[in-house]
Amino acid sequence: MLKIKLGPAGSPKKSTIEGIEFVKKVGLQALEVEYVRGVHMSLELAKQVGELAKKLNIKLSVHAPYFINLSSKEKKKIEESKKRIFMSCERAGLMGAKVVVFHPGYYMEQDKKQVFSMIKDACDDLVKEMHEKNIKNVNLALETSGKVNSFGTIQEIINICKHNKRCIPCIDFAHIYAYNKGKIDYSDVFDLFKILKLEHYHCHFSGIQFSEKGERNHINMSKPDFNELAREILKRKLNITIISESPITYLDSLKQKKILNSLGYKF
Repeated sequence: MLKIKLGPAGSPKKSTIEGIEFVKKVGLQALEVEYVRGVHMSLELAKQVGELAKKLNIKLSVHAPYFINLSSKEKKKIEESKKRIFMSCERAGLMGAKVVVFHPGYYMEQDKKQVFSMIKDACDDLVKEMHEKNIKNVNLALETSGKVNSFGTIQEIINICKHNKRCIPCIDFAHIYAYNKGKIDYSDVFDLFKILKLEHYHCHFSGIQFSEKGERNHINMSKPDFNELAREILKRKLNITIISESPITYLDSLKQKKILNSLGYKF
């Protein structure tokens, strides 16, 4: 049965608990818990968040802090990055979130094959640690890049995921659009990811401003066109979660819901 879930990046209210209650109230189905500047949520609160989300049937995911670079030239920064991701995974496990999203790293004038190997090894280390700490149902979601100097082309993400089955893509359509300087073919994107045989897609969507170097900043829904994406999802009957990264967060999620409703999908 086709399942589409929509929700904002971050709580639209002061706390995560209030945010979960709010997205349920306005008719959304998902929320991405954002650890933007660090993992400050206690393990006990993560349990409470998970219990409420389960009760209200809100699908949770987690975004690890932005201060992550698994391909840094400094080993200390790589270890600190892995620690932030693992702390995010710990809390994701407690709250029943199966996905931890992160930006993997940067080329930093290094050989791209070397960068790939560094990020692959770091992901392997994280998966091993999760196995040792009995964190069973959390996947590492590597986000597609919006900047030409960042690791995360579609093929790079696919190759990591093919190597380690607990790595999945986070498909950020705005990033792909910016990376390609204002071009995106949703059919081509899904065709490329088809090789991973995903049962469920975790995605981000917003409008975006970009330059020759790619992404500059996320803006409210405009370009890329969500209508085209909605049609492609329904045509392919994809199970998918779409997290709005617009500045107005949940309001654009509600616009997405309205568009999908107009195309015949019933939430």
